[in-house]
Amino acid sequence: MTAGKRASLDKIRAFHARMMAAAANSRDERLERAFNAVRREAFMGPGPWQIVVNRHYLETPNDDPAFLYQNVLVALDKAKGINNGEPFLHAAFLGVVAPMPGETVIHVGTGTGYYTALLSTLVAPGGHVHAIEIDEALASRTRENLATFEDVSVLCGDATALELPTADVIYVNAGVLAPPLSWLQALRPGGRIIMPWQANDRIGLAVLIKRTDEGYAARALMPAFFIPCIGASDPAQCSMIPSVGAAWTIRSVWLRHDREPDETAVAIYRDVWFSNSHV
Repeated sequence: MTAGKRASLDKIRAFHARMMAAAANSRDERLERAFNAVRREAFMGPGPWQIVVNRHYLETPNDDPAFLYQNVLVALDKAKGINNGEPFLHAAFLGVVAPMPGETVIHVGTGTGYYTALLSTLVAPGGHVHAIEIDEALASRTRENLATFEDVSVLCGDATALELPTADVIYVNAGVLAPPLSWLQALRPGGRIIMPWQANDRIGLAVLIKRTDEGYAARALMPAFFIPCIGASDPAQCSMIPSVGAAWTIRSVWLRHDREPDETAVAIYRDVWFSNSHV
């Protein structure tokens, strides 16, 4: 490219996909292909767009989609503080939870469906994504945006109260005080949950939970703050709050009806508890 000439949108998207693959810290070459194939602008509504920087909204100069291919939050509903999440963070989520062809995914908090589309691309062929969004307007936009994706079903509802199908991956896009029993029980053997664990106002960590033969292994991955998940954010359900340092030490999650909390407990809730001991 000659100096002073802007790259085409296809090249900008291709470079964005390369950055996402690097951010994913994964050897799975499908991640770059997925980010290159799914157009972010198709899910953001008409521009110009509101970009979030340090909790401030800045409007893009015009509706050039190139502005969306940065590591930025994009407002979906500014009044409610609902945004399309930061691509680097989601690339890391996708890299660690590793959706595979043929797997079933439950996507909690779809927004307008951009990351749902990426999940759908990664589980093809043969997989399926159950997309759940509690906000009716956003669920409608997701349904419209994903109308051509035959392996996606969209449901408007509370993912903490619904009867869930069994799944290999549960991908959560809202801050969770503790994972509901229904999510853990929906996991197939080897199944994974990736979720933002927001144990209190100071703790926001991406946590990976994996169902094993012995129970549920867990580990904290990186800082991550999302808007609260309705139905899974009631502080009254917590009887032991972790310190920031202790939150990073989690190694397992236990259902209280299987095992009551012991001296390894880091955080205790009504139905589940986190331990710093391996399963």
